[in-house]
Amino acid sequence: MRKIISLITLILLVSACNSQRKKTLIGDTEYQQKLNESYKDGSKSPLKKKDLKNFKGLEFYPVDTAFIVTASLTKTKHAATFEMATTTDRKPLYKEYGILTFTLKGIDCSLTVYQSQDDLRDEKYKDFLFLPFTDYSSGNGSYAGGRYMDLMTTDEKPDGTIVLNFNNTYNPYCAYNEKYSCPLTPRQNHLPLVVKAGIKVFKK
Repeated sequence: MRKIISLITLILLVSACNSQRKKTLIGDTEYQQKLNESYKDGSKSPLKKKDLKNFKGLEFYPVDTAFIVTASLTKTKHAATFEMATTTDRKPLYKEYGILTFTLKGIDCSLTVYQSQDDLRDEKYKDFLFLPFTDYSSGNGSYAGGRYMDLMTTDEKPDGTIVLNFNNTYNPYCAYNEKYSCPLTPRQNHLPLVVKAGIKVFKK
């Protein structure tokens, strides 16, 4: 009887350990862990089946607090709706939401942030803002087409500032699979420095 109890206890311990391993997420921050978790999920991952099979986690630059900055937001009044160019013939509708100005690594920078007009139809996306950018690491460590950062209209503080965390960036889906249609980063959204923070290029 003791042997049976010991065996059952052992099985439960092994099962608990395996379960714990499955719950362990790869990544140095909560953001990285959640992104890796979603990319590992075959039901919503942009990865091709062959890449998903060997997927062990996305690569990121080391987290660097120097790439967390406070930007001043100047909202664009009476912005016109326009068709944003993509990697395909698709032309999603966007509006310029505003201009973000900030200092990064001692360099004065500005980026235009956009709001999707198509997403406004969906209540859960109505506060989402879209911030695409390139920098001197684009094509040399990070994805050549640039990276994206998600912001929310609710991120704006009463003093008109928004915190930008370049550690929390992601690649367009087309960086993993050409079947996707991704907005192209506008030319004015190029940062004149190397941003070694956030996600790296995906090595297939």
